[in-house]
Amino acid sequence: MNIQELINNATTTIVDVRTPSEFMGGSVPGSVNIPLNEVVSRIDELRLMQPMVLCCASGGRSGQAVDYLSSQGLDVVNGGGWKSVNAQKV
Repeated sequence: MNIQELINNATTTIVDVRTPSEFMGGSVPGSVNIPLNEVVSRIDELRLMQPMVLCCASGGRSGQAVDYLSSQGLDVVNGGGWKSVNAQKV
């Protein structure tokens, strides 16, 4: 499945790892906000959200989260910036 198919798959959770204030300024409809600094402490919650597409402002923070979550065996991909993810959502 490619990234656009994942984004539009009903079973995929879109997780935005930006800060709550950034998230409140705009986000992908239906996405969940789990800031990057909470990813490690909320891993059990994230395990229940698989498969996941992660996003942030530009893809850097979501890339860090994907590296960690992938190393823990989670089904996750980096969607990059939230505006890019939103543009691919049908």
